[in-house]
Amino acid sequence: MGEIKMSNQSWQARREAAVVNGVGTLLPVFIDKASNAELWDLEGNRYIDFASGIAVLNVGHNHPKVVAAVQAQLVKFSHTCFQVTPYPGYVELAEKLNALVPGPTPKRTLFLSTGAEAVENAIKIARAHTGRSGTIAFKGGFHGRTMMGMALTGKVVPYKTGFGPFPGEVYHLPFPADYLGVTEEDALHALDLCFSADIEPSRVAAIIIEPVQGEGGFYPASPRFMQSLRKVCDQHGIVLICDEIQSGFCRTGKTFASEYLGIEPDIMTLAKSLAGGFPLSAVVGKADIMNAAKPGGLGGTYAGSPIACAAALAVLEVIEEEQLNQQALAQGEQIKAGLQRIAEHHDCIGQIRGLGAMVAMELVKARDADQPDPDLTKRLVAEAGKRGLILLSCGVRANVIRFLAPLTAPTSVIDEGLTILEKSLEAALA
Repeated sequence: MGEIKMSNQSWQARREAAVVNGVGTLLPVFIDKASNAELWDLEGNRYIDFASGIAVLNVGHNHPKVVAAVQAQLVKFSHTCFQVTPYPGYVELAEKLNALVPGPTPKRTLFLSTGAEAVENAIKIARAHTGRSGTIAFKGGFHGRTMMGMALTGKVVPYKTGFGPFPGEVYHLPFPADYLGVTEEDALHALDLCFSADIEPSRVAAIIIEPVQGEGGFYPASPRFMQSLRKVCDQHGIVLICDEIQSGFCRTGKTFASEYLGIEPDIMTLAKSLAGGFPLSAVVGKADIMNAAKPGGLGGTYAGSPIACAAALAVLEVIEEEQLNQQALAQGEQIKAGLQRIAEHHDCIGQIRGLGAMVAMELVKARDADQPDPDLTKRLVAEAGKRGLILLSCGVRANVIRFLAPLTAPTSVIDEGLTILEKSLEAALA
């Protein structure tokens, strides 16, 4: 007799009775299995995945190379703690990332488990290197749910509400986004004002920025703006941290979004698609900066899990063998073309933008950028879920749909997802 699987509804009731309210759920269906860009729930319903577990599965669910690498490592050992007895996978992966990130300066790498840990440690390293304490971040940025992560994050609801006070000496600048009426000159002028009114540059350890804002709405920073920040940081001895947790590992059509910008970051934070679904994050940066922390000051019991390192080494092989950057560019063009066709019939789509396959659609009223429509956005996500398409919303105004399908998704599955999207939008507008 086969296994009897409970319904989504019954599991949701159990979830509500056992799990804290603070962990939200986008779609109350419980997944039984997954393959590449498709999921199936316990009731046998199929879903096209345009979320990738929030940008974690650029190589798709259960990529055979990742599965094989994990299985091979698992029969050897699952954990020793790198700080107690090290293992080759950690070192090999560090070597590969040091060579892969942009810029000619020699690099060093630290592995951790989550993106928030990577951000925390990047700030620690910047402070150790500079002997300073201040940090500058950007409105709309998202850097995690730890205390420092929340302090750096430039959005209150839902990430900061009720959790303060936060670590001090964190200052937020407007992020340049032409569609929102914020120019690069506005942002750079705000930086000058911050230096004159809030904190002198000689007390700033780091400026942290997402080359493409994630939760903030997929707004990309321009090469000109990032080069201006690089110049300011060089002038004042400030560490420039590029948070590529969501934009890294081919999502934008380059292995890292920073490669579009003509700069070399001092430090990069990486996570999400680094290890094909296994918890692993990294801080990669210039060797003289990264080595500022004393032995014992960095690490963690589970940091750099041997299983996750094995998965990440397989991911790097997939990136090269399957030419994921080229796939990302092709997928991005396919999605943007599909969205443009939908936009011809619906004036609620105010803007379609994106680098590579990091694509966003901004929903507004009557194509008016000043009238965001978060209610329609919420309805669209719900309607898509009913029809078998998993979508994610984001944005400082909660009115952006972001597209994060696995880069390995077949074009036929992407087209099917876009068809569901259009039907869902029509239903949400009805």
